[in-house]
Amino acid sequence: MQLTLEFGGGLELLCDSVKSHNINVDPQDGEEQLTMKNLLSWVRTNVIKERPEMFMKGDSVRPGVLVLVNDTDWELSGQLETVLEEKDNVVFISTLHGG
Repeated sequence: MQLTLEFGGGLELLCDSVKSHNINVDPQDGEEQLTMKNLLSWVRTNVIKERPEMFMKGDSVRPGVLVLVNDTDWELSGQLETVLEEKDNVVFISTLHGG
């Protein structure tokens, strides 16, 4: 399944400063659909290059990370249970900034 991932608000620094990633990821064995929970696990392993603890806490994103699926807040679509479809656009934006 082809997806576009975008990282902003400083999260791109965890991905070698690359903001946009065109990826191809398949559902886990035995599953027909790709969920956000599966995608986050894949992102932690394949996209995040340093300090994954700044992006994720447990199986989800850290508090302060806004997640949009096709420009819609994932809280409106089921968060970790959100089912992804071919060519979806997933955006991760940190709303927390150091100072």
